[in-house]
Amino acid sequence: MRTGLPALCVICLITAAASEGKKAFVPGKAVINGNRIIFSADAAEAAVYRFGGDLAKPILWPLKAPNNKEITRDWPMRPAPAGSPKEDHPHQKSAWFTYGDVIPEGIPIKHKRRGVEGVDFWAEGPDCGRIVCVDVSPSADRAGIVTRNEWRDPDGTKLLDEIRTIRLFHNDKARLFIVDIDLCASVVPITFGDTKEGAFGVRVAHSMREDNRGKGRLTNAEGKVGENQCWGRISAWCDYSGPVEGETVGIALFAAPNNPSPSCWHSRAYGLMAANPFGRAKSGFPDMKGKKDRVHLEKGAHLKLRYGIFVHLGDVQEGQVAEAYELFKKMK
Repeated sequence: MRTGLPALCVICLITAAASEGKKAFVPGKAVINGNRIIFSADAAEAAVYRFGGDLAKPILWPLKAPNNKEITRDWPMRPAPAGSPKEDHPHQKSAWFTYGDVIPEGIPIKHKRRGVEGVDFWAEGPDCGRIVCVDVSPSADRAGIVTRNEWRDPDGTKLLDEIRTIRLFHNDKARLFIVDIDLCASVVPITFGDTKEGAFGVRVAHSMREDNRGKGRLTNAEGKVGENQCWGRISAWCDYSGPVEGETVGIALFAAPNNPSPSCWHSRAYGLMAANPFGRAKSGFPDMKGKKDRVHLEKGAHLKLRYGIFVHLGDVQEGQVAEAYELFKKMK
């Protein structure tokens, strides 16, 4: 577990940005306040990390662009406005990490869900798992937090341990959250089942959607555009950009190149964008056709993943998403 960002890494990020002619990213600040962590950039709130209470998993909400616009959907955390179209997928809360089929070897599955071999942590309800934050502390540089989570089945039995570290860096045009995830099969061997329902995801504001409720656009690292070209494809990153209160903003998710499995994208025109490193042929992802290998952890083994959330002004070109991904890759 990396409990803090070494000064060398900050220097590397700043130097890389400067050498490419961009305004350098500097560390943000994270303040722990009960079951909330407030992330700020130059004293302006950038995001709030929430856990506990009625939440089935930790979430980042609200998540704000540098112009202070909220770029993720605020329902069901806030009531939907009167007369607005019916909402969907209440488990897709702003920004999160989870998975829809976690199979614990030797632990009986007492709450069966259709199409799920193990425990469903993607959906929410009495027959679904919960990710419970049991400890939180500041990272060494105060730019983020280190949390310890337990993945529990519907009866409260722990299946997995997780260390999740979140750090914020920013400049005047963008914010970059670095998310390090360390999953440990501390109880029993674990297999991640084959489903499209995962994993590191966001649900964008309605005005940013690609369908008829918004004017946004999905774009991936290969320059493919729209759900039809991006869904189920392997890519280093995917971006959702569109208008919020009259100004164009965007959010990109980055998958680190050294993650053990590449990510296919569960990205939809209705506003979902999620990196899924676990889905195989059964998921329906075109780039996983015929693949049946699964990610498996023996008892005591770890799976380490790194993702980024890049919140920017402008569209995918104006926000320099491809350039930002190159900076993200340089973080050690």
